[in-house]
Amino acid sequence: MSEFKKVNRSENYSEWYNYIVDAAELAQHSAVKGCMVIKPYGYAIWEKMQADLDKRFKATGHSNAYFPLFIPKSLFEAEEKNAEGFAKECAVVTHYRLKADPDNKGKLIVDPEAKLTEELVVRPTSEAIIWNTYRGWIQSYRDLPILINQWANVVRWEMRTRLFLRTAEFLWQEGHTAHATKDEAIAETTQMLKVYASFAEDIMAMPVIQGIKTANERFAGADETFCIEAMMQDGKALQAGTSHFLGQNFAKAFDVKFTGKDGKQDYVWATSWGVSTRLMGALIMTHSDDEGLVLPPKLAPIQVVIVPIFRSEEDFLAIQEKANNIKSELEAKGVSVKFDGRDTLKPGFKFAEWELKGVPVRLALGMRDIQNNTIEIARRDTKEKTSTSMDTVVDDVMTLLTDIQNNLYQRALDFRTAKTKVVNSKEEFLKVMDEGGFAMAHWDGSSESEEKIKEEYKATIRCIPLNNPQESGTCFFTGNTSKERVVFARAY
Repeated sequence: MSEFKKVNRSENYSEWYNYIVDAAELAQHSAVKGCMVIKPYGYAIWEKMQADLDKRFKATGHSNAYFPLFIPKSLFEAEEKNAEGFAKECAVVTHYRLKADPDNKGKLIVDPEAKLTEELVVRPTSEAIIWNTYRGWIQSYRDLPILINQWANVVRWEMRTRLFLRTAEFLWQEGHTAHATKDEAIAETTQMLKVYASFAEDIMAMPVIQGIKTANERFAGADETFCIEAMMQDGKALQAGTSHFLGQNFAKAFDVKFTGKDGKQDYVWATSWGVSTRLMGALIMTHSDDEGLVLPPKLAPIQVVIVPIFRSEEDFLAIQEKANNIKSELEAKGVSVKFDGRDTLKPGFKFAEWELKGVPVRLALGMRDIQNNTIEIARRDTKEKTSTSMDTVVDDVMTLLTDIQNNLYQRALDFRTAKTKVVNSKEEFLKVMDEGGFAMAHWDGSSESEEKIKEEYKATIRCIPLNNPQESGTCFFTGNTSKERVVFARAY
């Protein structure tokens, strides 16, 4: 662990976030501007996210496949709204070869004779290449539904980047499904939204609001976009996942039809849905503190670390034997455990290092503990330390891991509840935006007022919550009539 100047979260949230990513060895900037290197510890967390989500996708009938990184420009242009929506972020391949520069030895130039006959878009999303493929897979209702997911990288050429939250290249999964009816496609869209919400709350310990995006915020090419929205510790919102009902837009763009049971042809109904490594940023900003990363046990690569406290080699061997017994018993119960036997570092340094990396439970064991048949347990979320019997430590740790997982969720939920305010005026609205939080405010439903609010307050409608209660009122911004309150916030 390198030496880092500690940053206080309350003083500079952005700098604190960067400090956590760097000091906890999650990721770093790469030689390619706007791109990142995900380091082993950070990738281990992503792998745990990936494994749990993948299991959920397969349990709902989906299969994994893989589609090309490059999309012919003509295919990308086929669905007009989608193409226009992503055009500014697209990286484009125009040539397929370099050659030695005759005027500058050792340098390479683009070979002008190797220009592609058609330019290739580096995928910002895969609807175009996938629906062009589905055209050859679908002829009859018997071919439906198609339930496909892919784990991939995508490129969206962002000008302002931040590790995990917004990078030019990032990792994600994208589901793309095809259905015979509109009702089936909508059911798929809402089902996957619930999968995301369950993952966020049960695994990430991050409470989310499930809702629908406004037309202005909708995915380009979708008829409806559903989302989960989370609140970070600075009161800003983060869109943690989206599920899109695409209607028949892509089927019409790529002429994907099927023959129904009645012998008639119709266009296929579609969905797409995805989450990305942005969830890593959400995880950091939901739970972590000034001492470093705080991880829910279900996502921690190391759930328990055992730190020996010893003075001699003889003491170390005796402690190691006891520790290995505890380690083996915990591992048999599915807990990941590390015994930190490094003899070049003092216990205090190790404590700080594992605290910085967010390990949920730390066990400290010395010769006096062995003599007393006790062991010290420290929990990362509250920093509480207790002494327990060596005979019950395994059961105690199992209980504690569950308690930490639940406590992190409840703590985040309590924070969101406290920072969610019902507002009825511009003054109240601005106060919430400046202090950080969600404003539940009436909105008149017009795109024009939504854009003006965004321009004036730098705030967006995060979502219209599902099952939103209907409530007559007046829009806080225009004074026009309104039928419901929506969630406003400043966002990442």
